[in-house]
Amino acid sequence: MILRTEQRVTVDKAKKILSTLGIVYLACEIRVGKTAMSLTIANEGVRKKYDRVLFVTKKLAIPSIEADYKKLGYKYHLRVINYEQLGKETPYYNLIIADECHGLGAFAKPSLRTKELKRVMGSADLILMSGTPYPQTPSQVFHQFWPSELSPFASKYKNFYAWAKDYVVIKKKFVNGWQINDYSHAKEDKVKEAIAPYLVTLSQEQAGFSSFVDEEIIEIDIDPQMYGLMKVLKKDKVYRMKKTGDTIVSDTPVKMQSLFHQISSGTVKIEDKRYTLDTSKAQYIKDNFRGKKICIYFLFIQEGEVLRSFFPNHTDIPEEFNNSTDKVFIRQVVSGSMGVNLSTADVLIMYNIPFSAAIYWQVRGRMQVHERTIASKMVWLFSKHGLERSVYNAVLRKKDFTLDFFREYIKELF
Repeated sequence: MILRTEQRVTVDKAKKILSTLGIVYLACEIRVGKTAMSLTIANEGVRKKYDRVLFVTKKLAIPSIEADYKKLGYKYHLRVINYEQLGKETPYYNLIIADECHGLGAFAKPSLRTKELKRVMGSADLILMSGTPYPQTPSQVFHQFWPSELSPFASKYKNFYAWAKDYVVIKKKFVNGWQINDYSHAKEDKVKEAIAPYLVTLSQEQAGFSSFVDEEIIEIDIDPQMYGLMKVLKKDKVYRMKKTGDTIVSDTPVKMQSLFHQISSGTVKIEDKRYTLDTSKAQYIKDNFRGKKICIYFLFIQEGEVLRSFFPNHTDIPEEFNNSTDKVFIRQVVSGSMGVNLSTADVLIMYNIPFSAAIYWQVRGRMQVHERTIASKMVWLFSKHGLERSVYNAVLRKKDFTLDFFREYIKELF
């Protein structure tokens, strides 16, 4: 496994930054080879010999990272774990690679995984990697650097709140009737200026990609009773299911939003029970994608149950899918949107759409590899009058779908 020219140039730039600052951020587009580049940086060393390297990533990505390490033939000690395993680690490593590090960017308080990474860091150097460094707001930047004592903000700001006084336009918002500070309006130009010395970028175009993502939205007719159910829940805030006697309650905007999201794709969860109300989407896939090698991402658990019943020859293991000719890849989108290679697929189908802009931009790249010469086909399957189109329009602008967007949707539909 040999680095391509543009990867070699990126590695050399990153090594120079790491040698002087102790942190480098590979803010490179999805599928350009961040894993191979970071493993090479670790092998060649900069300020010190990196003989104890920790690579933290998503669970599903671990096998492909370990395979890349073997292909590259490097001999340093590499441990690859997911973020949930950080609690078992100690400050033993002299280099830590934090993959998909935008997941560390929760604010105003750091997430548990971010705290654990800080505990494990010690005096290690740090490679941060993400194709979407701050998918919603530059406010997500602070806690990505925070685990390292070499953070560009460490000398002046003891925590996010202190940092926000300089880098965020702090506004007010109401949540469940309570007024709280809104820290999401960061000063992007100022944040970019602060982190620019740490960044190395590489786009798919610069990396010589000859195919890109071709998105298509297909709107289908679902059972009209689904829209009727949503209208009842909006008007009456409650519905009693005739067959089971279970009661669906939508007495808050948050509950209503969640229920509409589920019902638009034909399922619903009531307390600890899950029901299938309509299988129109699954039937459409079965009828219209025969003979295609497809992968399907679902959102809610019951959607997965529906899909697995329609496609018995399924797998959720990327390697098994890529090595097969007839398997259907079915996976929950949150757990399977990052660090996964589905490059042998003909079509990637989104059964439902998550509210998160970060997941949207990640899942688009699952079929892309440098060697692919035909466009990656991505299909969004929407119900004609359901919630999905409104979610899509929001995340396309790199905004999470919130209650404000939901209120606009129900005004237009009902």
